[in-house]
Order: sequence, then structure tokens, then C-alpha cells
Amino acid sequence: MTEKQRANRTGPAMTSIAALNAADRTTFVAAVGFAFEDSPWIADAAWSRRPFADLDDLHMALIDVVASAAEERQIALIAAHPDLAGRVAREGRLTAASRGEQSAAGLDRLGTAQRARFDTANAAYRARFGFPFVICAREHDQASILAALERRANNDRTAEIASALGEVAKIARLRLEDTVTT
Repeated sequence: MTEKQRANRTGPAMTSIAALNAADRTTFVAAVGFAFEDSPWIADAAWSRRPFADLDDLHMALIDVVASAAEERQIALIAAHPDLAGRVAREGRLTAASRGEQSAAGLDRLGTAQRARFDTANAAYRARFGFPFVICAREHDQASILAALERRANNDRTAEIASALGEVAKIARLRLEDTVTT
């Protein structure tokens, strides 16, 4: 992790794989449960898969929990994410992790016209799929997020659920990299 990343961390205190492997369920969930937006059930289910060899192993165990979950639970995970540059963000009610990620992509600095375009695109997407658009904001900027939002709105529901879960996995991986040491 670079000094800039360390200064801008958005998750809980740093912890090691060894500490996670030795942790009780409550401590483990407190340490990594934030990686999946408001969905600590994923960390709770992955706890029994310890020990983890490394960060890759931990991430894969968490992703396997999501992959094996019922579709309703997967949709709930997607739905736990806030609209990008949406009302929750403007009201200052994002989780620390989401706030940092949206800020890194410049979504906290949109002009009036850009904000209106995001609001329109988010509403159309949500109306089509029944859940918010999810993308790993740390890998994008304002323009590429909006382009992806508008492009992915044309997907069928099955493809979009898969796309959203893939983005959730990327988000979780980056959050874990910010928090877990070897």
C-alpha cells in the first residue's frame, strides 16, 4: 500500500492474515465485514473457512460465499450499494468506504448538469433492474462511470446481475488490500 492509499484508507484498522486466522467470529466479521457494503453476512459465512493462506485465499473464500448464495441474497448485496453520486451521497450518509471511493472518482465534485445526468441514468437503471448500478469507482473517473452506467443499462437482467457482482468483487478486493497485511 502506498503512503497516499494509507492516508486515504476507508476501512477498519490494519490487520494481518495471521490475526484473521486466529480471530473469533465476531472479531473476524468486524475486521473484514465492511468489504461488502452493509453485508457482514458474507464475512460471517467465510469465517469457518479459515485458515487463509493469503489475501487471495481470503478474497476467494468471500467471493465463494457470494457465488453460493441464493439469487435473492445476491440481489440484496447489490442493493446495499448506494447510487453513485446519488441522494445518499449528497446527504453525507455513505459508509466511509463508499465515501472515499466516490470521492476518488470525483463524484463528489459534479456540476449541476453532471449531477442531473447521473440522477437520470441512475433512475433509469434502477427502474430497469430493481437495484442500483454498481461499479468499482476506484478504477474509473466520472466520465467512464457514466458511460458504463448508460451502456450497462442495455444488458439483460441476468448479465447485469453478473456484471454487478463482478464489480462488487473488485470493490471488496480493493477494500481488503487497504486493510489486510500478510
